Amino acid sequence: MSIADIRSDFAVLDDWEDRYRYVIELGRALLPLEDAARTDANKVRGCTSQVWLATEIVPPADGSGAPRLRFRGDSDAHIVRGLVAILFTLYQNKTPDEILAIDARSVLGELGLQEHLTPQRSNGFVSMIERIRADARAVASGISSRAN
Repeated sequence: MSIADIRSDFAVLDDWEDRYRYVIELGRALLPLEDAARTDANKVRGCTSQVWLATEIVPPADGSGAPRLRFRGDSDAHIVRGLVAILFTLYQNKTPDEILAIDARSVLGELGLQEHLTPQRSNGFVSMIERIRADARAVASGISSRAN
C-alpha cells in the first residue's frame, strides 16, 4: 500500500468515524512486534499511549549507495497503531536522505488527520515522526546507536 492509496481511500470515506475505522484497520495489518523489541530504547517518548519503534539499517544490496531504514512498531492503542502504519507507508525502506525530505505533517494535513486527532495523539504523532527522523539523521551521520 502507498500513501497515494491511503489518500484515495480517505477521499471516498465521507464520515470521520469511517476514517477512524480505516486507520484502525491499517494498524491491524502491521506485523506483530516481538516482545524482545518492546524495550525502553525503542519506546517513543512524548506519546500518551505506549508506542515502540524499532529501526533496522539495511545495507545497500550492491555495496554502494546509502543504506535503507526498515521499521517495525506497535502501540497499545488501536488508532495510534494505525498512525504508525501510515508513517511506515511514508518511510519504510527509504534512505536517510529520502526520509528527511518527507514532510509527514503536510501529508497528515492533506488527510485531515491533524484536526481530527486529540492534542495528545497529535503530539504523540509528532514524537513518532521526530523519532524516525532522528534515526535517519543518526544513520546519515554514521552514528547508529539506536538503530538495530
